[in-house]
Amino acid sequence: MSDALSTLRLPWKVKMMLIAIAVGTDICCRSDVSVNRFLSNLLDFKSPPLKKPKNGLKSFDVIVDASRDLWFRLYAPTSESMSESLPLIVYFHGGGFVYMAPDSKLLDDLCQRLAREIPAVVISVNYRLAPEHRHPCQYEDAFDVLKFIDGDSSAIEGFPANVNLKRCFLAGDSAGGNIAHHTILKSGDHEYRELEIIGLISIQPFFGGEKRMESEKRLIKAPLSTMDRTDWYWKAFLPEGSDRDHPSVNIFGPNSVDISKVRFPAIKVFVGGLDPLMDWQKEYYEGLKKSGKEAYLSEYPNAFHSFYGFPELPEWSLFIKDVRDFITEQCLKKSS
Repeated sequence: MSDALSTLRLPWKVKMMLIAIAVGTDICCRSDVSVNRFLSNLLDFKSPPLKKPKNGLKSFDVIVDASRDLWFRLYAPTSESMSESLPLIVYFHGGGFVYMAPDSKLLDDLCQRLAREIPAVVISVNYRLAPEHRHPCQYEDAFDVLKFIDGDSSAIEGFPANVNLKRCFLAGDSAGGNIAHHTILKSGDHEYRELEIIGLISIQPFFGGEKRMESEKRLIKAPLSTMDRTDWYWKAFLPEGSDRDHPSVNIFGPNSVDISKVRFPAIKVFVGGLDPLMDWQKEYYEGLKKSGKEAYLSEYPNAFHSFYGFPELPEWSLFIKDVRDFITEQCLKKSS
């Protein structure tokens, strides 16, 4: 076990939350790679949208395709000072492709903070979950939401008039970071009418492979992202018969596709030093650089997987500042 992990001191509230999430996750994941949806929904506390502005923010839900339960929650700052043009962040949540939704309290709290602190208009996407819906459903849902927004945003009731679709950022944590990457690949040849993606915010993205990285073997007692759990998630997500060297998992592995010619925005990769997936995330960053992409890395040595969901932690304010700085820098480059 890592020395840093053994000496990690967390607030009791954070410890209790991490234990509850881990236990809840494990009891809902069955050995036959199915999910106890009744129990997982019971444990997933929900938050309604902010129909009335709260602390300078409103939110509401928009249906994209009811037949597949494809929808998003939109967060818009309402302060008078927010009359100027705001960037758009399209957010894909984590949860191993298996859990969570935009109205999950933990995710709703995070997106509220992002919208207020950046500030930005945030769209949090409800994509279909595995194992009921396997690869590539999640990528298709993400791409379809982008096309929906691009089609005619003015027709969406309540869509903020001050959002700048030419300043669009894709963002995702964990599995959502994986989805954001593959959404860029799917939209590589697509010509958007209004939308322009100028940045990708990849927060501890969920990648892997058949080989075992040093960080996976060293951080065996890290919170949340243990090898047993991540292996189970890949089995639930991938097409039957696939292994972890599938190109959706091992981005620069033996079966990967060449992305050197794919149009890619600038990308910021966030890595935690106590995340077993950190070596995969660093390999992702290095692969992007070798492929000629504009990539940046932020690493927080004492951050575990999903640290960004806990504002009590010192890394949270660093994370928000780094996201804000990245968005500001890319917007300035676009303006120049």
